[in-house]
This record gives sequence, structure tokens and C-alpha cells, in this order.
Amino acid sequence: MTEPSGDTTPEAAPTPPGEPAEPKAADPTEGTGSPDTTAAPGHDEPAPDAAAAAEAEVPADGDGDGDGDGGADAESGATAAGEGDAAGAEAPGVSEAQAELAAQREFRAKIEQRKAERSGPVEAGAKLSGTAADLLAAVRAVESGAKPVAVPRAEAPAPSRPAPAAAPETTVRPPAPRPPAVTEETTTAVRQVLVRGGAPEALAGQVAAVLGEGAARALEDDPWQLLSVPGVRPEQADGFGRALLGAECGPADPRRTVALAAWLLEQAALQGHTALEIGAVRDGLARLSVPEPDKAVELAVSEAAVLVFQEEEHEDETEEDPEEDAPEAAGLAEQRPQAPVLLGLERYALAEESLADGLARLIRTVEPAEWDGPELARAAGAHGLVLHTGGEAARAEPAALAEAARARGLRVALAAHTARDGAVPLAGLLSGTAGTGRDAEGTLALDLLCVLDAPQLDVESAAALVEALPDGCRLVLSGDPYVLAAPGPGRVFADLLAARIAPQIASRTPDPGPLGELVSGIGIGELSQVEAPGKEVVIVPVRDAGEAVHRTVQLVADSIPRAIGVPADQTQVITVGHGGSAGTRALNTALKQRINPGPGRFGGYDPGDRVAHSPAPGRTVTGTVVSADAAGLHLDCGGAEVVVPKERVESALRHGWALTAHQAAGSRWPAAVVVLPGDAAGGLSRAWVYTAFGRAERHLSVVHGVDQALPRAVAEGLPPERTTRLRPLLEALLQDGDEG
Repeated sequence: MTEPSGDTTPEAAPTPPGEPAEPKAADPTEGTGSPDTTAAPGHDEPAPDAAAAAEAEVPADGDGDGDGDGGADAESGATAAGEGDAAGAEAPGVSEAQAELAAQREFRAKIEQRKAERSGPVEAGAKLSGTAADLLAAVRAVESGAKPVAVPRAEAPAPSRPAPAAAPETTVRPPAPRPPAVTEETTTAVRQVLVRGGAPEALAGQVAAVLGEGAARALEDDPWQLLSVPGVRPEQADGFGRALLGAECGPADPRRTVALAAWLLEQAALQGHTALEIGAVRDGLARLSVPEPDKAVELAVSEAAVLVFQEEEHEDETEEDPEEDAPEAAGLAEQRPQAPVLLGLERYALAEESLADGLARLIRTVEPAEWDGPELARAAGAHGLVLHTGGEAARAEPAALAEAARARGLRVALAAHTARDGAVPLAGLLSGTAGTGRDAEGTLALDLLCVLDAPQLDVESAAALVEALPDGCRLVLSGDPYVLAAPGPGRVFADLLAARIAPQIASRTPDPGPLGELVSGIGIGELSQVEAPGKEVVIVPVRDAGEAVHRTVQLVADSIPRAIGVPADQTQVITVGHGGSAGTRALNTALKQRINPGPGRFGGYDPGDRVAHSPAPGRTVTGTVVSADAAGLHLDCGGAEVVVPKERVESALRHGWALTAHQAAGSRWPAAVVVLPGDAAGGLSRAWVYTAFGRAERHLSVVHGVDQALPRAVAEGLPPERTTRLRPLLEALLQDGDEG
């Protein structure tokens, strides 16, 4: 991303700053009882526009907003020119993280197979035919300035699976497949090629894992394959290519231009896009010194490195005389803007198409029933898909629906991004480590699934979820539309709300108390003072980032426990990003020194340390270090024992006293301290403020150093739109079904 400043830059492995001195404690009893309209959060959402993706730094999280969700997932390899990540083989046992990743791989294998069944491989642009040729023609038409040709939609989806005649008496949980192992010979060969090209040897494990058994030969033939490793930058791949190829290497090398086109789309995915307009990709290539961006795009499409789409426009049908209205209709057609030509990666295209097919299947295969109860229950009985919106208090409504459905004898699951309020973690439901398990058909043994925190669903997670549901299953997606969007690509919940393909039930249950009043106002763009007689909201002004760290430590360790009665282990610090003098790294270092000092003898961690564990990209689980042995670090994560293998500690674990807003989304704590260094002002957004402030249940302290940036962000700070294809895909599928 384009970072507003160094203090909010997401960074990789911890490099603790110096120990801060401790001024007089900032006591909530000394602050005002109501929030100042100048208190401001940091930046989490300022994703740059798609055209700027070429200049974007690789972010720590899936959303590219400076707030790493996966801890050190993408960042672990971000310094291919110098640092690199220590790569190692997976532990022999199948951990929860491996189970989740295996479930994702299984889903991707299914949709890859589905695509392979539709059409054969495309070898080159000259051999394209049918729809593929039409798509390439659309690209050429756009590049020449002509009107794009109409591109037909893809073939209709395969018929829906037949529903099982009766619910199975027992459910099974097949063991999750182990990730494919990379041989030591492959890693050694890759390491030798990396050394010849001047790249860090530490990248060998990552390269081998991404490129497979032929990784060494692939790098020799095409050095820009190095860009497929998360965190590697174009200038680093160019240097690697020059070292391997010598005089043969140049900016117009077709291998380079194709790899850069795919890399731009990968960077866009980190910003939440599943596709980009063709002009944005062309502009990005130009900024990367590609001599002829138009031809580069055409080459990337012809080589099937990227896919091209132009959704077909659907016109409203009327009963009027076609001959009489023909001239007027022709004029309107000329005025109607053409659907943009989009470029995307096959991975996300398949996920969006699979998700659209699966949702259409659920909508069509449900058997409507009359359920008594509130509006949500009646809608769920009559429809296969229901969308439910509301704040924190509204979470009780889908939970009550799930209980009522169980009383009817249905197989029910309540799942959430983070396990709380009686919900199982969604990742555990998909991987088979939680929930009802799978039936004999391999689908989840469910008649009703209620999903909380639906805005946190990225397109791949949502597709895997819907793919796992049997025909006739009812799906209720519930969430707060004002929170930060999913850390991964897509905007599934927002697209479904915009498409209006299912009943939308808006909760009328308000969030209680001063905190509820404050956060609800932020959601509609209003930052107003609230009465807080119990010190529910306190503003702590600071002058710089160093003072912000000092005040935060004293709030957590002393002031809040003494004045509010919330202990330090139930207070969560939320800040703007991982790097900088007031990011999670600096704050966690200072908080550890004060709350749980120790030498960090287990890879930088000691028993009692609070940690943020990322079992899979885009998912964060908080916990506490219990012990360590040869198997790795043992954590207590909400009562569940988790073992992080020692080779995964550096990439999957961070200290967790301080989190980013994306990491904190979906969870709540009795007290929250939101830290806002002054240099975060340029990156504030309404969604960030809403999400960060909403993590507090009883008390919110705002360590404030951004002047008037907060009210301006709340009133005007809307995040940039994400480019996705889900809405038109759904509209086309359901309209075709209605016509049929």
C-alpha cells in the first residue's frame, strides 16, 4: 500500500525499540466523562485505488490497509533483497492451521477441476476460439479505442447436486489431507539458483512450496517467477533476472511483462479487489517501465496468465410495442455505459463463479416452510438465503434463530469469524475441527447455517463455505455492514446486500449505553459527544508517538485496572499498523516489559505472554503462551490448546497485547485502548473508527494525537470501492433461472 508515513508502515519480524520511560499515569478518573470530538483513530482502511497497485508496498494483511491481519503472513518474505523468511517443512502432525489450509486447497482443486471440464487449455493467443477468442477481441478493441465487442456469458453452471433422500444418522469427519511435502533435493536446487541470482537463500523454502518440484528449472527459465512468492517486489525480481540472464534481460522481455501483469492483480487482491479494469493494469505496467503496456496486456491474456471478463448487460423487459419503441431503445442503448472490461486471476475468478453458482443453488433448492417467530425466523423458513444486518446487540437474533431451529429437530450450526457468543469458528467448521462434521455426500450435515461476522468473509472462504452446504440447506448471513471489510479479496456481504437477491432483515435492537450510542453515530457519519457518567469513554491527549506508547502502557497496567476494575489481561490495545514508533511492535515490546518481563527464551516468547496467532492468512486468534518443547510453542486460545511448530513461530505468531483493527474485528473485550499517533491522520476512515471503537464492551480509552482528523474521517472517510464480479454474476444466474 501507499503508507501515509513510516510510523504506520506494516512490518515483518519484531525489532523492539528502546525501553520507554514512564511518565505519570493517565488515569481514566482524571479524563473527561464524554468523548472529545477531536479524538481520532489511526489508519486501517486507506487502500489506494486500483491504478496505484503497481506502486503499493506489500501489506501485512489481506486488505492492504496497513493493518496486518495475518500477523506476519505476507510480510514474512517481504524483503527478498535482504531479509527473507526462514522457511521450513511443516510439522509431521496435522495442526489446525494445516487443516484449514488443506481445506482451502481441496476447494481450489474442486473448482480447478470444474474449469478443466468446461474447456481445454489455451496454448497461445492464436489458438483461442469461441468465448476465449471473443474475450481477447474485447481486449484488443479496448486498447485500439474502439467500442468493445459484446462478450457472451460463460456456459450455464452444471445442474445442482441431488439432495440426499434423508439425513444420515451419523456424521463423519474425514481427516484433513496433509500438505504436499517439498523434498530436500528441490529446496537445495532452488537455493543454488537463488545464490546465483543474488537472492536470499532463506527464500528457498517459500519458492519450492509455491513453484513445486520443478521450481529450480522454472526459475532458470523464467526468473520473474520469483514474483509468485509473497513479498517479492518487481525491482528485486528484475535484479534476480539480470544476474541470471545477463544481456538477455530487458524491460520488454515477454516473461517479465506477463509476470508483472499477474503481480499487479495479486497486489490488487491484497487491497480487496478480485479484478481490475483493463486501464488500471495498463497504467500499472507503464509505471513499471513496460515499454508497450497494451501489447503486454494482450500477451498476458493470450498466455492465460490473466483472464478477461466483460459482464453482459441485462435489460429490463417491458410489454410495450417493440417496433414503436425501437428508435428510442436504440438511443438509450447508445447512451448506456458499456460494462467495463476487467482482468483477473483465475484463482479469484473461479472462487467468485463457484460462490455465485452455490448461492443460486441454495436459493433454488430450498423447500419453503412457514416458521413461527420473529421476522428473521419467518424469512429463514421461506428462503434459502437471508441477509441480516445489525450491531453487536443484534448478534443475539441469529443465535435465537439457531436455537429455535434445533427445537424443530433441524441440524443447525452457528458459526462466526471468531468463536464467541456460542458460535464455533468458521475455519474450524470448514476444516472439520469443529461443528457437525460432514455427511456421506461430503457436505456439511446441516439444514440451517447461521454465520455471524459475515462482512469478514472473503470470496474464497465464502465459496468454500457455500460449496460445502447441501442442497436445500438454509443460509443466514449476519453482520454489521459498517465494520471493516474482509482482509482478503472480495466484498461478499456488501455485494449480496447490493444485489438484492435475498430478503434483508435489519435488526431494530440498538447497542446499549454510551459506547453503543457513540459507535452507532459513527456508523452513520456523526461523531457526537455522549454522556458517560461511569467513565465509559475517556480521551487521553498526547503530543507524539513516544508519549502515546507511555500512556498506553500505564492505562493497561495501572489506570484501567485501578479506576475501572478491568484487569490488564482483559484490556485490548488497538493501533494503526504493525510498524513505526506506535505500531503493534513498539507497543507490544513496551507492554511485555511492564506486564510480563522475560528474556523471550522461546523464540522471543515467555510463558504468560499474550499472543496473536495466525493459523491461516486473514485469520487471527488471540491466546497466551503456556509452555514450549520440541514440538513448538503451546498456547491457550480461549480454553483450546494450540501448538505452533517451532518453524512456524516467526511467521505465524506475534505478541498480542496490541492488535490492529483488522485483527481485532469479530472480537470484543471488557476494555479497549485505541492508540492514534499523529501521523495516522491521513489514513483515517469511518470503517476503521467504527471497528476500533466498537471492540470495547465496558470502557474505551482513546490515546489521541490527531486533532481534527477524526470528525473529518467519520464524516467523509469512506473506503475506496473494491472491484468485484460477484454481483453481476449472481444477477445473471438468477435472471437466467427466472427466464427458464
